[in-house]
Amino acid sequence: MPAYVSPPRSVLGTHKVTTEEIADDIRAHHREHPRLGAFLRVVNNCGVRTRYFSRPLDSPTVSGEADVHARTRAAFDDAVDMAERAAIAALEAVDLTPGDIDAIVTTHATGYAVPNLDVHLIHRLGLRPTTRRIPLTTMACAGGAHALLRAADLVALRPHEKVLVVAAEVLSSAYNHTAATIEAMIYKALFADAAAATVVSAAPLGPGLAIEDTLEYTLPESFDRYRGRLDVHGMHFDSTKLAPKAPTATFPALIGWLDGRPVDFAAIHPGSPRMVSDTADALELGKEHTRHSMDTLADEGNIGGVSVLRVLERTHMAPPATGSHGVVVAYGPGFTTAALHGHWHG
Repeated sequence: MPAYVSPPRSVLGTHKVTTEEIADDIRAHHREHPRLGAFLRVVNNCGVRTRYFSRPLDSPTVSGEADVHARTRAAFDDAVDMAERAAIAALEAVDLTPGDIDAIVTTHATGYAVPNLDVHLIHRLGLRPTTRRIPLTTMACAGGAHALLRAADLVALRPHEKVLVVAAEVLSSAYNHTAATIEAMIYKALFADAAAATVVSAAPLGPGLAIEDTLEYTLPESFDRYRGRLDVHGMHFDSTKLAPKAPTATFPALIGWLDGRPVDFAAIHPGSPRMVSDTADALELGKEHTRHSMDTLADEGNIGGVSVLRVLERTHMAPPATGSHGVVVAYGPGFTTAALHGHWHG
């Protein structure tokens, strides 16, 4: 029995930041660095034209000198605000009220708080006190796909219930000038802030993806490919030289799981241009099948676990044919892959 994904709704950070502004900010803070030229080249080649931050670029918790406590608090507060707005929009899109929701799956990896996003949203939205919760707090960029996967599991167990899925990330919290590596500069240019939400149910609430099968895969001996790190200055995101090749190493598992099933469209996590194009090549899809992922990356950056929900939202603007089969594929620290296979229903 498929699990149906309602049309997602997303909320972007309120402050638009161009790549030129990022480059100028790096130039101002690292004027004497011997690798400044290389920094600026990678920033301008990251595939992102604009992105949206929840706070201005020159604020203390972005390019300023705020400590880890201030950055963490600001990131979580902004994530909750965007998540609430996205959830309300997703419910309104399918004429549901908070009282119609039986379970909530959240994904959020930026900004530390206990209780986390799930509990805050139960209070903010007025969900029932008996609402079941699955909070995913370390999935990062794979979070949106993992959240849909977990929601599909819940719907399979209780077909009469509706599951609210909410993803929120404030990745501008990793924008930190105390780290002066090529990798840090790349993530300054790639990362952005957003939230998105959808409802998963056993009966369709509108056109969209119907999930028929799921995959979770952890690449052996890949613990250090991508990872988060905290110090007194804030959150940092680190990676090794093997990181860009990590998705390719998971393709045998992905293709083996698909086992010849048709793939007519794809929502691929827009982690980088290469990540999208390599995945499309593995799925034997052309550039026309990656436009929603590439447009998301160019216009809004890498928004972490929110990304695949945003790509699915864009897919509704130019949907595939009813009955066509497709996949959602996302990657996260670890190195991990999460994928969904299903069909588009009209």
